[in-house]
Amino acid sequence: MHHWYYCNEHGKTIRFWNFAALSYTKRSEKMCMISKLAVGFCIALLALTFSPHLLKAAENPEQLSNQKSSLSANQVTTRLNTDSQSVVVPYPKRADFEGEHKSQAAQQVADWVVDLGDNHGMPFGIVDKKEAKVFVFDPAGRLRGAAPVLLGLAKGDESIPGIGDKKLSEIRPDERTTPAGRFVASLGLNFSGKDVLWVDYDGAVSMHRVVTSNPKERRLERLATPSPLDNRISFGCINVPAKFFDNVIIPTFTGTYAVVYVLPEIRSIREVFDRNYDFESNGKQTELKTPTDEKSRSTAASRVSKKP
Repeated sequence: MHHWYYCNEHGKTIRFWNFAALSYTKRSEKMCMISKLAVGFCIALLALTFSPHLLKAAENPEQLSNQKSSLSANQVTTRLNTDSQSVVVPYPKRADFEGEHKSQAAQQVADWVVDLGDNHGMPFGIVDKKEAKVFVFDPAGRLRGAAPVLLGLAKGDESIPGIGDKKLSEIRPDERTTPAGRFVASLGLNFSGKDVLWVDYDGAVSMHRVVTSNPKERRLERLATPSPLDNRISFGCINVPAKFFDNVIIPTFTGTYAVVYVLPEIRSIREVFDRNYDFESNGKQTELKTPTDEKSRSTAASRVSKKP
């Protein structure tokens, strides 16, 4: 009996330890299942809390750190770009008269030429008929020189049709005007073989050295007076001092075309040059215009002047 009891007891012992092991295994499986559920729950919370790209980055701390730095750099770049765009403001360009006295109209037209580039990279001149003065600029709008001028006897901004084909004796005093407008000019020779700057092809108007062949006209004296009131004497051409023609006109306009802007004295500068430009505030409201007097380019050099 003792042996059976022992065996029986021994069998109970074996069954007891088998039961304990089985219970521990079941508890372990339950714990693993609970752990897995907990991990899944945490991941779900992370997915709800963070955006997808941040959740992915959370798995790699180094990547998250780099991404934060990249976002910060992008924000700085965007801010710099925004600030740069707000600072860059297009200001109108202006002509440089270098302190030379000028009228408001001369300043406005010169600024318009430089602001819009209406001279197309060529030197240009501005003839102020009201002030009886000419200004010559280089292509960038820097003054090369200024001088008094003699102009047509009659006031007016237009030439009568066909006046360039008339003889001087046929031109009435009221027809002796210096036309206003924009002219493509070039150096050439007149009928006497003297060099002149051709301004208006159809009107036979040129800029040349002052004519002194008729002492009664006192042209040199008229140029020397400070008042522009006695500077109306010519048939329409623009007379300038000889030294100014030799030292400024010829060096500036040799080997190139130029643009001469003759300011009006009856009409407004907006009517003559650009109706869409705000000359008063020096602000452009229109696109660059193309020269309409291209005929002057090909024929000005061979033009023969009839007007002294």
